[in-house]
Amino acid sequence: MDKYAYTVTERFLRYVQIDTQSDPLSRTFPSTAKQKNLSALLVRELQEIGITDAMTDEYGYVYATIPATTSKDVPVICLCAHMDTAPDCSGANVKPIIHKSYDGSDIVLPDDTTQVIRAKDHPYLAGKTGDDIITASGKTLLGADNKAGVAEIMDAAQYLLQHPEIRHGKIRILFTPDEEVGRGVEHVNMEQLGAQFGYTLDGGELGSLEDETFSADGVKISITGISVHPGTAKDKMVSAIKVAAAIVDELPKGILSPETTEDRQGFIHPVRIEGMVEKAEIDFIIRDFTTAELEGHEFYLRKLMETVLERYPGAGATFEVKEQYRNMKEVLDKYPQVVTNAEEAIRRAGIDPLRMSIRGGTDGARLSFMGLPCPNIFTGEMALHSKHEYVSVQDMQKAVDTIVHLVQVWEERS
Repeated sequence: MDKYAYTVTERFLRYVQIDTQSDPLSRTFPSTAKQKNLSALLVRELQEIGITDAMTDEYGYVYATIPATTSKDVPVICLCAHMDTAPDCSGANVKPIIHKSYDGSDIVLPDDTTQVIRAKDHPYLAGKTGDDIITASGKTLLGADNKAGVAEIMDAAQYLLQHPEIRHGKIRILFTPDEEVGRGVEHVNMEQLGAQFGYTLDGGELGSLEDETFSADGVKISITGISVHPGTAKDKMVSAIKVAAAIVDELPKGILSPETTEDRQGFIHPVRIEGMVEKAEIDFIIRDFTTAELEGHEFYLRKLMETVLERYPGAGATFEVKEQYRNMKEVLDKYPQVVTNAEEAIRRAGIDPLRMSIRGGTDGARLSFMGLPCPNIFTGEMALHSKHEYVSVQDMQKAVDTIVHLVQVWEERS
């Protein structure tokens, strides 16, 4: 690609300053109305670059089409990124900073000098000497997850429209809200989307191509106790709070937790606990790469709950399991061309592909099981969900290159 055409950095800097933090406790969709501010901006910008059908709906999704430039019968490809940022860290008043020609030293963030991105703690960053690194200023996350992906898709769209000589099939663009709270594709209109295969742009290091995710369930344990005035509570009160605390305390200390597992190991993880003497709730996430193992983890947790309840006569509890998403590899293995075409595109961008698994999930996991096989391509976003989040400008540019090569590979192989 001719480098003068890049707009990815300018777009990224613009998008991260729009607060789109999602809210896991909200009952609305999207979970925060402010996400629609970015939806509206993206539609305007898509229209400005010549996409006539760009639109957003009542849920905040953005849909748009890059028309085909070939007469071949090429599958319709969807490029997808999410607009929201994680609830873990503030996304308001983000002040992005470009550290030109990074020299490999620690980066002290100016608005809170206790926030230091140390090269020894971030080996990927240490290898980015000479790149232009973008960080936040110390009080917020950056929002590279996933506004790097949004900016890369937008830049690729503009480039392809400016270069109609590049042969490709019809391309659909999808930007989603609420991915960070696990609801990103709940209201996607698949018929309106009209794509056959897709790619999320939501991966990390340069060259990574993720074709496997965790399988995931949620578990809610609802505990009932017996509330009595504490002055007359002897032999009568049963505190649901203490039952909940005992269940959490009984979780294994050396296995089956995020802080003690890696690679392909699954876990049981409490993510929310609240309540009073009479009633308390614990929310868990259950994760494993093998879907069948989820049932085993859930059986273990249920037995743990029942064992604790035996120590608290009069207390009761319910155990509710909710499916969240499944390992997208179960679908992608049926369509190997989706991954091999992406690997070829990464190579054409001058990068060695890195086939990886995600210890988490993406919109692509849900989309794959909704009929849109959808692996995940790198964006450069790193140190996610934290004040130390960063992205390399050069990584973002390589992601744009990869997108442009990807749509050509699909055209050539059709």
